[in-house]
Amino acid sequence: MLENYFPVLVFIVMGAIFGGAPMIISMLAGPSKPDDEKLSPYECGFEAFEDARMKFDVRYYLVAILFIIFDLEIAFLFPWAIVLDEIGWFGFIGMFIFLLILVIGFIYEWKKGALEWE
Repeated sequence: MLENYFPVLVFIVMGAIFGGAPMIISMLAGPSKPDDEKLSPYECGFEAFEDARMKFDVRYYLVAILFIIFDLEIAFLFPWAIVLDEIGWFGFIGMFIFLLILVIGFIYEWKKGALEWE
């Protein structure tokens, strides 16, 4: 039973080696000459003028919700379209309900003004 998982173990080990070895070699063999300029914070050539943990506008989160709505829709529509003949009306009605919920979310986004940019 466990011999079936041996290729997966080899894949994980080789991935760790190929991913980690260049980082370890560069840390050990690369030059390390830090100075004040290299250690200074960089943001478009000037010092940061605001805290990185500032509050974002709520429209940012609304756009993120909008992305999730469309991403989920596409992620579920392709497999559903492939097996539609096999699942019949039950699958059709289930996807209709799912899309109805997504449309309600889209209308919420529209009413909140997430699609309008200033």
